[in-house]
Amino acid sequence: MTGFPRFDVEGQVALVTGAARGLGRAVALTFAHAGADVALGLRDIASDEGLADEIEALGRRALPLQLEVSDVSQARAAVDAVVERFGRLDILVNNAGVAPGNPAEDVVEDDFDRTLAVNLKGMFFTSQAAGRVMIAQGSGRIVNMGSQAGSVALPGESVYCMTKAGVAHLTKCLAVEWGQHGITVNCVAPTFIRTPGTEGALSDPEFEADVIERIAGLHRIGEPMDVAGAVLYLCSPAASLVTGHTLLVDGGWTAR
Repeated sequence: MTGFPRFDVEGQVALVTGAARGLGRAVALTFAHAGADVALGLRDIASDEGLADEIEALGRRALPLQLEVSDVSQARAAVDAVVERFGRLDILVNNAGVAPGNPAEDVVEDDFDRTLAVNLKGMFFTSQAAGRVMIAQGSGRIVNMGSQAGSVALPGESVYCMTKAGVAHLTKCLAVEWGQHGITVNCVAPTFIRTPGTEGALSDPEFEADVIERIAGLHRIGEPMDVAGAVLYLCSPAASLVTGHTLLVDGGWTAR
């Protein structure tokens, strides 16, 4: 026996995109609680909503960064800044995403382009920048934020669903290419989670009741920390042999 599994990220350095609120905020705080210093990728660096202070109150270092992921130059600069400040980059969580909803017949080109630019292009090039650092180190963990929408069809979300299916497959491709360098690449695919992004939809009692019914196993709306726990597991030593996998955090929605 070589030792029991460890579920922490003690002494590591993580970069979380879309970190200001919702899932990104929960993941960033979870990493800090589990022992990592955390770089915060923010679409507006002036608006971290106190997150850096919360991380430092947990005894870890925080680095707010300007990072609009659809801008490749910002993605590369953010990764460079992490390495300059901390000397390494052990973990990347590609959390930033957008989901403008519309029936397929009403989708406009600007929404289509924006969704692909953030959800796929941004994820790829941020991963590329981080991957180059991790290859040089000989180790790293990348977790891509997918969605159950990559596995099931959600009416009015055709473009979003398409990108999240792409995220799941990109995860496999990067895992296969970079495994030889000691890098694991995985995807976490949540159901509806109570975040500022879903607040509007879930404020409709009829919609909320339908979602709860479709979450067939547990019949409850998820909370951000439900997702953060899955991300932490995939970045911890306990998941060292897990790669190319999409972990559904969906309360049983897709098992139905």
